[in-house]
Amino acid sequence: MKKIVFLGLFVLAALQGFSQTEAYKAENEGWLVKMDEAYKLSKETGKPILANFTGSDWCGWCKRLTASVFSKPAFKKWADDNVILLELDYPKRRTLPEEIRNQNASLQQAFKIRGFPTIWVFNLDQDDKGQFNIEGLGQTGYRKTVKEFTDDIDKMLVKGK
Repeated sequence: MKKIVFLGLFVLAALQGFSQTEAYKAENEGWLVKMDEAYKLSKETGKPILANFTGSDWCGWCKRLTASVFSKPAFKKWADDNVILLELDYPKRRTLPEEIRNQNASLQQAFKIRGFPTIWVFNLDQDDKGQFNIEGLGQTGYRKTVKEFTDDIDKMLVKGK
């Protein structure tokens, strides 16, 4: 009986961990949290990825960027037409699923992120070994308005063509 209870608890814990990863969502509506999903959509649509490196629960400038740009309908329309949105969060008061935490740490290192918010626009390819190859189109940070932000990104997109 003890073996069955232990096995049941083990399975329950494993499923809870799985469901946490599956249930984890970006702070900003419409953003993806998994690089694999962003890559797949980028390949299907031909759009580059716009990655928001953020500290959603502690970074004041990140919160301002969300309030002044990412939450606005004009940004959402622009993004739908131009990019795939990827949120890479580094919170202090909540725990991310391990898979997401590891992915975000690797991307922080790959992009040499030193401050938040940092926004990178890039194209992504995958080689035969499953390794991602990143073509950076440019980076930016906080901007006060949707127009300032999208104008910056539009310049990057033109360079990438």
